[in-house]
Amino acid sequence: MSYCVYCTAKSGSHATQIANHLRLSGFAPGDISLLAPDRSSGRELGVQTNSKAPEGAAAGAGTGAVLGGAMGWLVGIGSLAIPGVGPFIAAGPILAALSGVALGGAVGGVTGAMVGWGIPEFEAQQFEGRLREGHILISVHAEDGAEAARAREILADEHAENITTGSEASLSGAR
Repeated sequence: MSYCVYCTAKSGSHATQIANHLRLSGFAPGDISLLAPDRSSGRELGVQTNSKAPEGAAAGAGTGAVLGGAMGWLVGIGSLAIPGVGPFIAAGPILAALSGVALGGAVGGVTGAMVGWGIPEFEAQQFEGRLREGHILISVHAEDGAEAARAREILADEHAENITTGSEASLSGAR
């Protein structure tokens, strides 16, 4: 069974530190996702996806520049607007998963998507609240329980917040 380990980081530099530690510890770039509020503009964005970091960094100044510039190794980076939540910069498999929410105008935004991924509703609401406060959501795909435990240990070592693990069974279409 596959798992997904989630956490939040307080800033772009904190998220960069966490993601780089995960990568250096053997997690593949395609297994690491980030979702950050895009505070660079007050306007609503449509979905814009890119597979190259320089173009992705241009999708949003501010947080997008941090995600794209400092972590050009991430798989895909883009911007999207989640109804009721606002504009975001996303990278990794989470971008594809949330693009459907943004395009479809799904009710529930990030919370609804995360509940669909196996995260309990209470925790999903906490994650969405942290995103609204400006924190960055990080998720890591893990093939088995041992790999999930290793990811949790790295996140704890890096002082990540709100660390939780969910089953990834319902994420197979998003990967």
